[in-house]
Amino acid sequence: MKSAAESTGFSTKKILNVQGKLHDLGKPRVMGILNVTADSFYDGGRYVTEAAIAERVGQMLAEGAWCIDIGAYSTRPGAAGVPEADELRQAVFATDVIIRHFPGALISVDTFRSSVARACADAGAGMINDISGGDLDAEMFTTVAQLGIPYILMHSRGTPETMMGLTQYDDLVKDILDSFHAKLYTLTQLGVKDVVIDPGFGFAKTVDQNFNLLNRLVDFHILERPLLVGLSRKSTIWRTLEITPAEALNGSTVLNTVALLRGASVLRVHDVKEAVEAVKLVSRLGVLS
Repeated sequence: MKSAAESTGFSTKKILNVQGKLHDLGKPRVMGILNVTADSFYDGGRYVTEAAIAERVGQMLAEGAWCIDIGAYSTRPGAAGVPEADELRQAVFATDVIIRHFPGALISVDTFRSSVARACADAGAGMINDISGGDLDAEMFTTVAQLGIPYILMHSRGTPETMMGLTQYDDLVKDILDSFHAKLYTLTQLGVKDVVIDPGFGFAKTVDQNFNLLNRLVDFHILERPLLVGLSRKSTIWRTLEITPAEALNGSTVLNTVALLRGASVLRVHDVKEAVEAVKLVSRLGVLS
C-alpha cells in the first residue's frame, strides 16, 4: 500500500542532519513538549526547576520521545509577552539541565527570537522551532543559516496577542502554501537545508479552519518537506467536545491518528506514551513510508 506522500505523487525529504547525525523521519517521530513557563495553557508552572525538568524529560524519553521541545514563551492565543531576557534565561537553563542529565537527548527550542535560538544552540540545542515562521524577528533566517541546524517553519499571523483577529483567508490552504513557498525559497537561498513544515494548527485559525487544514494535510506534501503536526490538547479539541484541556487526551490521540494517516512525520505532543502508541498502531496498517 502506498504511503500518504506517495499517493500524492510527491517525494518528501525525510532525513534531517542534526549536529552531524542523520535522523530518518520515514517512520513518524514524537516530539515531547516541555513548557518551562508559568502560563502555558495546559501545564504552565509545572516544569520550572531543575528537578522537575529532569524528571519530566526522563519520563518523556523513556516513553519514546525522539526530541524534547523547550518552550520558554507561552504562545497560546491571548498570551502576554515575555521579556527577551527572561525567555533567554529560562530556555538556556532548561537546555543546560537536559544536556547535563541526558547528554544524548535531541533538543528543539520553541522560540521566534534569533537571540534565544543562538544562545540555546550554543548551549547544545539541535533544532529551532519558530512559531512565527521568521515574521517576528528579521534575523531568524540568517541566524538559522549561520547555525547550520534544522528549522521548523510554522505558519502563523501576528503575535499571540493578535493572531485570533487575523483569521481571514482567500483560500486557507493556498494562502498558507504560498507563504511557505516564498519562505522556503528564501531559506534555500541562505543555505538552510533541513526544514520541517508546521501548518500551525490553532495559530490565526478558527476551529473550523483547523479541521479543514487537517483534512487537507496531504496537500502540504507538495512542499517536499517533513510535516510536523501540533494538535495536542488544543482548543480545537476541547471546544468541539465541550471539555477542558485536561480532558482532551483522547481527542488528541484521535486527531494525531488522522494526521498520521495524512502523512505527518512528527507529532508534537504533551502525552508521549499515547502518541508513540498511535504511531506503532498506524504503522501496522502499512500506510506510512
